[in-house]
Amino acid sequence: MERKQTGIVVFKNIEVLDFCGPFEVFAAVRLNEQKRREEPSPFNVFLVAETKSPVVTAGGMKILPERALDDCPPLDILVVPGGWGTRAEMNNARLLGWIAERAKQVETLASVCTGALLLGKAGLLDGKRATTHWRSLEWMEELFPETRVERHRHFVEDGPLFTSAGISAGIDMTLKIVARHCGEAVARATARQMEYPFPESDARRIAPG
Repeated sequence: MERKQTGIVVFKNIEVLDFCGPFEVFAAVRLNEQKRREEPSPFNVFLVAETKSPVVTAGGMKILPERALDDCPPLDILVVPGGWGTRAEMNNARLLGWIAERAKQVETLASVCTGALLLGKAGLLDGKRATTHWRSLEWMEELFPETRVERHRHFVEDGPLFTSAGISAGIDMTLKIVARHCGEAVARATARQMEYPFPESDARRIAPG
């Protein structure tokens, strides 16, 4: 089995569930449920940051990235989470440039919550449909007038681009990514293993304020 190389970007003041939710989904996938303990996930998922130094999340959790931008291998899937830290990273030319370059190479590009704002700043949302946390929908519309902001979607699929609403919505979005790469039966089995409801609809659970 050739595993999908799956990188999740992390940075200071990132929202914990924004990256842990997708990480858990990708790590929990099995193509054969009967061999759950013997076979690995078809996704080789790891954290990527500017350096391998510890990163402190918005909630104070300390995490240790496996890869730095400079030594990250070729990726099949790139996930860009959000959180309060995106305010600073929106001005981080090095990170935005790296995201823009990697976006040209991956099969699937995704963001969780305000990670979509980093995609927008990297020039990746023009002419696209996308969404973000309900608190940032108007901000997203102001920043990226060429983007069709989906206010009433929990997650949005636009070709190879996936974006989600806030925090926990990244789990639903990632299950849909799994369905695209491995089929819906595998994605549903993954959700069942996690004791999480498979997203039957893309309707937003929390109405915009």
